[in-house]
Amino acid sequence: MRNTQIKPLVVSASLLAATLTPVFGLYGSAYAQGAPQAITEKRTDVVQLASGYRASKLTGVTVYNRNKDSIGTLDDLIVSPGAERTTYAILSVGGFLGMGKHLVAVPFNDLQIDNRRVVLPDATKKSLEALPEFRYAPD
Repeated sequence: MRNTQIKPLVVSASLLAATLTPVFGLYGSAYAQGAPQAITEKRTDVVQLASGYRASKLTGVTVYNRNKDSIGTLDDLIVSPGAERTTYAILSVGGFLGMGKHLVAVPFNDLQIDNRRVVLPDATKKSLEALPEFRYAPD
C-alpha cells in the first residue's frame, strides 16, 4: 500500500520536472518575436528610487529661473530614441490662457528640482522663446 501512494508522487514529480525544465532553461533569455534576447539585471535601490519624482507629478508644474521668475510649464518628458536614451523636458512658454504657447525641448538634466520647485537656473522667457519650436511627431 505504501508503494501505491509513492508512485503517483513520483510520476507527478517527473511530470513537473519535464514541464519546468524548458521554462528554467529559458531563464536569462526573453523571446520577442521569436528571437532570443539576453536580459541583464541591475539591482536598484528601490527605497531611494521611491523618493524620486514621478513624471506624472512633474507634468504641468511651473518652471522657474534662478530669480524665481515663472518662465514656463513642464508639458511633457520624452526619452530620445537613440542609444544614449537622453531624457528631454518639453516646456510650454509664452502664450496666454493656453493660446499661442510655444513648446521647446531642453535636456532634463539642465533642470534642477529644489524644494519641490522645478528650476532652469539661467533661462528667461525670452531665451526659451528663442529656441526652435518643438513639434510632436504625427501618430
